[in-house]
Amino acid sequence: MKYINYSSSLFNKNREKLLAQMANNSLVILFSADEYPRNGDQYFPFRQNSDFFYLTGIDQENSALLMYKNADGSVFSCKLFIKKTDKTQEIWFGKKLHAEDAYNISGIKEVFWIDDFDHHLIDSLDKIKNVYIWQNEYAKFETEVPYANLRKSNELMKEYPKLNFLRLFPVMEKLRIIKSAEELEMMRKAVAITKNAYLRVLKKLKPGMKEYEVEADITYEFLRSGASGHSYSPIIAAGENACILHYCDNDKMLSDGQLLLMDFGAEYGNYAADCSRTIPVNGKFSQRQKDCYEAVLYVFKNALKLYIPGNTIDIINIKVGEWMQEKLLQLGLLSEEEIKNHTGEHPPYFKYYMHGTSHFIGLDVHDVGSKQTVFEKGMVLTCEPGIYIPEEKIGIRIETDIVVDDVPIDLMADYPVEIAEIEAAMRR
Repeated sequence: MKYINYSSSLFNKNREKLLAQMANNSLVILFSADEYPRNGDQYFPFRQNSDFFYLTGIDQENSALLMYKNADGSVFSCKLFIKKTDKTQEIWFGKKLHAEDAYNISGIKEVFWIDDFDHHLIDSLDKIKNVYIWQNEYAKFETEVPYANLRKSNELMKEYPKLNFLRLFPVMEKLRIIKSAEELEMMRKAVAITKNAYLRVLKKLKPGMKEYEVEADITYEFLRSGASGHSYSPIIAAGENACILHYCDNDKMLSDGQLLLMDFGAEYGNYAADCSRTIPVNGKFSQRQKDCYEAVLYVFKNALKLYIPGNTIDIINIKVGEWMQEKLLQLGLLSEEEIKNHTGEHPPYFKYYMHGTSHFIGLDVHDVGSKQTVFEKGMVLTCEPGIYIPEEKIGIRIETDIVVDDVPIDLMADYPVEIAEIEAAMRR
């Protein structure tokens, strides 16, 4: 890893938290992420399964974890399995973890080669009643790719029908949703690196550049600062492209008079930052652009105050929708009559603001947690209201990352966000 080393105490604490949630007479089985083929003999860059990383700190493929808790809860054991390495492999592909390395990172004393996994698994299954298996349960995500945890858990359920199989995903959601001090440190570093990239763009942006040149400047700053890269595919969208919510072609020319919407964030220590900023390509907002931007900024500033214990994303979405509808009236995009007579499935403001205001963030850019999850101190979420006007080729989104507290903590509070701040930073 490029970034600072974690202390194994973090992963020991994470496993202790999981142990407290495990039923007696149970076994947790968790596999690392797969390497995914790209083309020919190439793989996509490896990214570890977030739950596996949370429990072990191991950032290597072809690994597995077994955690066992006996019938009265008095005995607990943990075994880590890693890819077998040798000198020839290291010559071609570089150093892989040895048992001592894996112990120093994870704090797990019992480390074995992955070739021995099946033997240890069968031995463990003979002793227990409950088996925790992991499958991806994100509500808005489906994949046809049979990832390692899905393949292995399906095989086990067929082979051992008498065992009681339990879902690990919701247990891990409960553990991961409140961030520790060590996790917040990593997220603050990701945010700081993202800020440097934003400032670089403010200084260099000019008409005639391509969207991908902006992306290149961001990527440069991320890698130069020690991030592993982007925490998600960046959106660099000029003019009407900004009205495409998941635009990522990033290949068009930037023209004088356009706004540029950027949605980007660094990944550091496997933790994500998530930022959106909208700036004028020529360094100066037009009056209409100012009016629209100030409308979003008003909603943004008011929404920040809602990230306190006891609220939920659903509550925030309702309030933001009300404020946004008021602003759209003032901008002349909606009329009182249109609002009064509306009968559609979505509220009137949905025509110009059609996405939610918030999501959880952490090891995943769209992290564990639902719209109904009640906020507690230490949770981290985004705040990202926007207005999208295709007929005017204007798309504006302002996004920050916030720690829930009695007084919410904006991790990007020192980013230029006011019109005067942005224009001043862009003056050459």
